[in-house]
Amino acid sequence: MTTSPRRTSLPVADLAPMQHHADPLADNTIAQILGPWPVGDVAVDAPQWAHINTVNLLLGQWTDNTTLATWQVAEGPVQAGEGDKANKGYVTAEMAEALNRYVQTAQVLPPWADARKIERAEKLFMDHGALSCILLFCASLPECYVIPDLSSVLHTAGQLEQNTEYRIRSTAAMIFPVMMHGGLGPRGAGVAQVLKVRLIHATIRNLILHGGPEQAIAQWQSGGDGQVAPRAAPANSGRSVMYQTLYARGWNLAAEGLPCNQEELAYTLLTFGYVFLRSLRRLGIGLPPGDEEAYLHAWNVVGHILGIDRTLMVDTMAQGASLMALMQTRGRAEPVTPDPRPGLGQALMHTMEKSLPWHIVKPFPQLMTRYLCGRETATDLGLTEPVPWLSALLFWGVLLLARAIDALLRLVLPRFSIVRMLTRALGYHFMSRVLMSQTRPLQLPTELLNQVDSVVHGWSDDAQAPAWLNRIEDRLTTRGSWSPGLAQKAQAERATEAQQPA
Repeated sequence: MTTSPRRTSLPVADLAPMQHHADPLADNTIAQILGPWPVGDVAVDAPQWAHINTVNLLLGQWTDNTTLATWQVAEGPVQAGEGDKANKGYVTAEMAEALNRYVQTAQVLPPWADARKIERAEKLFMDHGALSCILLFCASLPECYVIPDLSSVLHTAGQLEQNTEYRIRSTAAMIFPVMMHGGLGPRGAGVAQVLKVRLIHATIRNLILHGGPEQAIAQWQSGGDGQVAPRAAPANSGRSVMYQTLYARGWNLAAEGLPCNQEELAYTLLTFGYVFLRSLRRLGIGLPPGDEEAYLHAWNVVGHILGIDRTLMVDTMAQGASLMALMQTRGRAEPVTPDPRPGLGQALMHTMEKSLPWHIVKPFPQLMTRYLCGRETATDLGLTEPVPWLSALLFWGVLLLARAIDALLRLVLPRFSIVRMLTRALGYHFMSRVLMSQTRPLQLPTELLNQVDSVVHGWSDDAQAPAWLNRIEDRLTTRGSWSPGLAQKAQAERATEAQQPA
């Protein structure tokens, strides 16, 4: 196992070039698949849209890491599953060559990956159960939208204002396979899910820049103004609406760097690792330093699979705090007009509010986000408006009282936490109505959904809490298993779709 020297912070001079650096392997793969874009507006029947659809069909074959290890595609027709007989594509020789090279190269874990630390991180995530989910969506995602350029891409794609739940479930569809036991190993499914996301990032860059990043940078450096002019969006063709919107939006390389550039990807990685651990600390249930570093290490391995430069990863919480502060300062210094962040923040909060059953607690996600992320982030996301005083009184009163009781009882019961129980209860309602909805299951293969079901069933009672505290939690959530039987629902849905005429 090899390691690289770490720094406690990165100077601005080191970060600046990363805004114009992306992911050569994935970018070259997509550039070879799509080919050169035509000059001028692109028709709705342009071959690039068909190629993107074909790639999406092929991504559906990447069900787990075992499948990925031997996956190969050859030139010829390809079709979606039985439930979508009308969706067909064609794999060209260039497409086959590019995808096979990408899969063979990108699935390899880095030589510095430590299996013991990864296994420890998986256990930590699962031990925290539904609490893990609420921290991801009341802290990690809100912090992710602080960087204006990053939020601008999401705003263009319409994935948070109009399709907030879809975006949240897509994030969960990567996180669960990664953090479940063995997710990054040969029998897991995390690597397969991450490689899909990596290729989607490259597709977004290609669409916005009307070609590969290297080509766009070369044109700019050879005397161009760095502007990618907006284009007219092709007519609505159903499946490719988001892609066509991204293609039409325009971009300014000089002011905004590359879309989904290395700095933005590394910042997003911080929100899943560092911000999660920071949130546990702020709730008074932080982990020992060794556990924190194991968790950061696991996400660094994910970052490697995602194509992130190793120099932009952190190994300690101190490094994470320093790098995140530097990145946020840079991002806030380069505002985007109009600012997409308040709309994204409000959409995220509204989705979580709808998942809570009692009117008085509906402002809790906003209050929790303020507490976990701080006032500056809350201001960026437009989350500083007053909430009903009774809700605020209940939230802060319960939180402060629970923190005080926890501090006292932990003198004799080190694992006791009322804050943990209350946060798990909030997480249950959000998870059961958004992430684990029986009417909108996660977009995962059936076998993987079965694994998620099993994991969620194991979260039904908190093994770290006494029985009486679990009984109180039952009153705030539900009695019995938390598992909603997603896989069975998904199978029934697919069977129904298969019976429909093509």
